[in-house]
Amino acid sequence: MPGASLFVLASLSPRRRDLLAQIGRIPDLILNPGIDETPAKGELPEAHALRLAREKAMSVARLPEAAGAIVLGADTVVACGRRILPKAADEKTARDCLALLSGRRHRVIGGIAVLTPHGAAVSRTCITIVGFKRLAAAEIERYIETGEWQGKAGGYAIQGRAAVFVRFLRGSYSNVVGLPLFETERLLEGLGRAAGGRGEGP
Repeated sequence: MPGASLFVLASLSPRRRDLLAQIGRIPDLILNPGIDETPAKGELPEAHALRLAREKAMSVARLPEAAGAIVLGADTVVACGRRILPKAADEKTARDCLALLSGRRHRVIGGIAVLTPHGAAVSRTCITIVGFKRLAAAEIERYIETGEWQGKAGGYAIQGRAAVFVRFLRGSYSNVVGLPLFETERLLEGLGRAAGGRGEGP
């Protein structure tokens, strides 16, 4: 679309980039929002996901490279009740997360926010319910050995070997991977622009 605004993804996640490509929304730029993702005291999971999505979009929108661009920010939170599970940075954290998720349901909350060059801002959350089977200690250890848990909220990647842990799923699968595609498309369409970038847009 010649003359259209740039479409910028405020996330370095390769999963979000690939999911956008799946629906033909190719970012012109992918920029690091560089924000503190620590939950605020008493912050509930849904509010946390939405706040981070907005802050990521706003942080990138202030960068010179994103001047005049449409910016998409997103965040994914895994929660058990009111508890926000961390992004696993080490084996112990991943092991603890999987032990907590074993045999129970949890929520995956996707926050998305879109900012336009004209000051419009829209955002929403998407919630997916995921049920894990009861995991034996040996199953958890085998999964830890794969390394797929590294940097993943809740210590697992549903698109990998953890798929065999999922007893049922209600809601958006792509949300659990990293970006709720139906909701993202609705936000972009609602802005009245096919934000597919300058190359392979729909």
